[in-house]
Amino acid sequence: MQFEQFPTQALMNITPRPALVFVRGEGSWLWDHAGKRYLDFVQGWAVNSLGHSPAALAEALAAQARLLVSPSPAFYNQPSMELARRIVAHSPFQRVFFANSGAEANEGAIKLARKWGALRLGGAHEIITFTDSFHGRTLATMAASGKAAFRPLFEPKVPGFPKAALNDLAAVERLITPRTAAVMLEPIQGEAGVIPASDEFLRALRRLTRERGLLLIVDEIQTGVGRTGKLWGFEHAGVEPDVMTLGKGLGGGVPLAALVATEAASCFEPGDQGGTFNGNPLMTAAGCAIMDAVLAPGFLANIETQGRRLTQGLKALSEKFGLGEVRGRGLLVALDLKSDIGTKLVEVAREDGLLINSPRPHLLRFMPSLNVMEDEIDRMLELLETAIHKAAAP
Repeated sequence: MQFEQFPTQALMNITPRPALVFVRGEGSWLWDHAGKRYLDFVQGWAVNSLGHSPAALAEALAAQARLLVSPSPAFYNQPSMELARRIVAHSPFQRVFFANSGAEANEGAIKLARKWGALRLGGAHEIITFTDSFHGRTLATMAASGKAAFRPLFEPKVPGFPKAALNDLAAVERLITPRTAAVMLEPIQGEAGVIPASDEFLRALRRLTRERGLLLIVDEIQTGVGRTGKLWGFEHAGVEPDVMTLGKGLGGGVPLAALVATEAASCFEPGDQGGTFNGNPLMTAAGCAIMDAVLAPGFLANIETQGRRLTQGLKALSEKFGLGEVRGRGLLVALDLKSDIGTKLVEVAREDGLLINSPRPHLLRFMPSLNVMEDEIDRMLELLETAIHKAAAP
């Protein structure tokens, strides 16, 4: 089937897409409608924890689909309880609310913080967030985000999200007022270009929020479920937040997210929060399969090992071509290109069968599957080197 025969005109035009249609995936590889194979180091923006169409995920979905798909969130179902149990057993939190997307989980965290402020802080409702942060595309999560491109969109914005500079504790302190209920941040700002909150900053922020009686919310949509080499990104700093949000890798490719909180922060009452598909057994069965894989002995340690291989390889390319910093943790890594060639590099690499991401014009971001193989990392580095040569050619 030729590309022109696909009914692309029926889709809303929300993003530029190349003239290809992906029809099959396996592990780190994708095949398009013409049979061309691509090495995928984007993986749906850090979504496919075990790569494309892993057997564990396919089997969990198939088995659950034959049993029960969606009985309504007004009733208990076993997979949702099992997944919540896994999350609670391996975190400092006691309560879980399942959602369909990271934005929805973050929207829930915003609601929870505002309810908590109403009950505990005399009606405080503001949530301090950070410049260049990204928390989703609902009206509230866009307002919470510090993404410059969001500023002129969909006015008027939801109020109540003063912005501080990341890794600047004094900037946070200056924004705290009697209206403040919480501070919300990503352990690593992914869309901003893989900018980490330092361990020292996270520890200081935890002390500050406790001293002031504020909630600390960590948005682990991109960093959670093993992406950084630990199960949760905040573990690197040795802190315990009050609230965490999960998405992307939790479902391994299916729409699944979670709002997770301590018992003390869990102040929702019946009727405050909900959602038609939230916690349905089909998606949470998938989440159980992903969590079991990530929690298997040696899995997280291998993420750290492969992350070092990826980082070292990118550093070698950076030195060879006079590029910039390589930063990140585990298998969430960025390469600063020192010039705005990111879009061109993505296009050139795709022509050669490599899928990479450029969240900023001067930057590449790498988000392979968490079980990526050594030879796949090495092949990616070879293809990227060729792409850099081609992009630099007159």
